[in-house]
Amino acid sequence: MTMVKHQEKPAPVAPRKPSRAGSRGRPEESRQAILGAAMAEFATQGIAGARTDAIAEAAGVNKALLYYYFEDKEGLYRACLETVFAGLMERVRPVFAAPGNSLEKMVKYATTHFDYIAEAPYKSRLVQGELMRASVGKSPHMQYLGDKYFRKMMESLLAVLTDGIRRGEIRAIDPTNAITSVIGLVVFYFVSTPVARIVGRQDPLIPDSLHQRRAALIDHVSAILRPDTTTPARGKTL
Repeated sequence: MTMVKHQEKPAPVAPRKPSRAGSRGRPEESRQAILGAAMAEFATQGIAGARTDAIAEAAGVNKALLYYYFEDKEGLYRACLETVFAGLMERVRPVFAAPGNSLEKMVKYATTHFDYIAEAPYKSRLVQGELMRASVGKSPHMQYLGDKYFRKMMESLLAVLTDGIRRGEIRAIDPTNAITSVIGLVVFYFVSTPVARIVGRQDPLIPDSLHQRRAALIDHVSAILRPDTTTPARGKTL
């Protein structure tokens, strides 16, 4: 059987803004235009290959504004990473804060995280690129991102899992390893899309594929965390 080759979808290029966006008199409009163009450029070219000229042109601003708002290319790159993580935290924070069953919260967290990436899969490339830089000690941002975002996410997930285990809503499992497994189920699907396009029969990012994967995610997370109903829950007797 002949496999159908899929072309890697490029990150969407930010539409060129009217020239009036490139004015210091409209700072937020200019800043958002630059961020949108920069995320597309960094996602496809990486920080080393990204060109500030291309970012300025796509944003419809004078190149000098990039340095006015973000100081340098590394600062702009960091702002893009912050945009990704701040957006994710904004989505999942209500999930952690809501009352309810801990297992249901973990499933809701997983699907919320999945949906956030699925809306703009190219953003995961930014994170992947920075993780690769960090793995060889070349990331000037990882410690900052870890302190501001990763640690808070980890603490929230640990709280949900610990409470769920205590109440018998989640099986007795090592919480740290459980978090790694759940996040892996969410993120790896998007990281592995180039391979999936080679060996698979269907583009992993079309709506039907995403729908199937989301359903599988719910099933897998539930299977990992669901309590064993054949034994008494902690603190309870048969």
